[in-house]
Amino acid sequence: MMKAQTAVEIHDVLANRRSPRSLDSTATLSDQDLVAILEAARWAPSANNGQPWRFYVGNRGDEVFNAILDSLASFNQGWAHRSSTLIVVAGVHSREDGTPNKGFLYDCGLAVSQMVFETHHRGYVAHQMTGFDAAKAAENLGMDSSLTPVAVISIGTQAPAEHLQGAMLEREVAPRVRKELSEIVIKGLPL
Repeated sequence: MMKAQTAVEIHDVLANRRSPRSLDSTATLSDQDLVAILEAARWAPSANNGQPWRFYVGNRGDEVFNAILDSLASFNQGWAHRSSTLIVVAGVHSREDGTPNKGFLYDCGLAVSQMVFETHHRGYVAHQMTGFDAAKAAENLGMDSSLTPVAVISIGTQAPAEHLQGAMLEREVAPRVRKELSEIVIKGLPL
C-alpha cells in the first residue's frame, strides 16, 4: 500500500487509507471489531448533539447484506458482494419539532469519517459509496420515512488488486492523489 504524499506528516491511518475494491470474499469481521467501528461512529461530533445517523448493518450472506447489495449500482455490485459487511448510513432529516435538520448530512459524514478511521485502525478497509439507489435501499430495508439514505460503506479485508479486472483493476492500482493545499485553501494558507 502506497502512503499518501502529504505536505506535512499526518496520522499513519490517514496517510495509508485507501478505498479499495479488491476484497477477500472469505474474510469476516469479528463482532468485537464491528461493534468498535460502530462505537467510533457513535461518538462523532454532531450539531446540538442530535446524532442524526442511523446504521443498517448487514454481514455477507444475511438478509440485510443482500438488501443493501441489491440497492447498489451495478458497477459497485460487481465488487461489493465480496465485502464482509455492508452498512447503509441514513440520516434523520428533521428535528423533533418538525423543522428541517440542515446539518444532518454533515453530521452523518462526520460519523462515517470516524467509522472509516476505526476500520482502518483495526486492519480492515472501508470503501464509501454514493453509487446506490436510495429509494430502493429505503424500501428494501423497510426504512422509516423520517430517514434519508446517505451512503453505503463496504468493510472487509483487502485482497490482492489482481483479483479485479479492467477498469476496476486500473483504479485499484492507480496512485493515490489529491489536489494541492493551494488549490483547496482559499485564504489563510500558512505555507
